[in-house]
Amino acid sequence: MIRVLIVDDHAVVRRGLEQFLGSEPDIDVVGTAPDGEEAVHAAAAATPDVVLMDLSMPVLNGVEATRRIVAASPGVAVVVLTSFSDRDRIMDALEAGATGYILKDADPTEVVAAVRAAAAGGSPLDPKAARVMLDEKRDRPTARELSAREEEVLRLVVGGLANKQIARRLGITERTVKAHLTSVFNRIGVQDRTQAALWARDNLPEPEPGTH
Repeated sequence: MIRVLIVDDHAVVRRGLEQFLGSEPDIDVVGTAPDGEEAVHAAAAATPDVVLMDLSMPVLNGVEATRRIVAASPGVAVVVLTSFSDRDRIMDALEAGATGYILKDADPTEVVAAVRAAAAGGSPLDPKAARVMLDEKRDRPTARELSAREEEVLRLVVGGLANKQIARRLGITERTVKAHLTSVFNRIGVQDRTQAALWARDNLPEPEPGTH
C-alpha cells in the first residue's frame, strides 16, 4: 500500500482528494493537514510514502514545509499539487526537495498516476509545468538566462564533479541537482554533461577573483 498524506488549506480540496485517492485499492490516506506546519508534524507521525503538498498556505508555505519534511525523512516523496505553473515556483519546490509537480486542473487519474510514480521513485511533472520550463525561451540562450544556482551547478559540472559531489558541495539533494541540470540542458539546448561543459566554456563568463 502507498501511504499518502494530503496537505491543503481548503477543506473541500482535502476531502475530495481523500475520497478519490482512498478509493484506490493500492493507496491508503494516512492523514491530512491544513497548513505546512501541521504537515511537518503529520509527516513525522504518520510516516507517509508520498505527500501531496499545496504551495500557498497559511502558517508555513508548501516550499518550506517540503524542505523540512525531506530534511527529516529523505525517503518521503513530496509531490506538489498547486494552481501555480510559473517557473520560479516550480524550481523553488524542486530545490526544496519535491520529487514532482502537478497542477490542480489535472484529471484525477493523473493525480493518482503521479502518486504511484512518486512512490516508485519517479518524478511526475505536469505537462503544462514542463512546457513552462522547456519552452520559456525560444531563441538560443545566453549565460544571462541561467539562474545563479543553475550557473553554479554548471560550473561544478565543468569542474568534473558528479551529481552526488555537487549536492554535497552546495548542501542540496542529489535530486535537486538533477532538476537543475535538466533545466540547464533544456535552456541551453544540449543533451548531456559533455555538451553542457563545452557550452559553458564558450559562454560562461570567467568567475570573479576569489569566487569558486
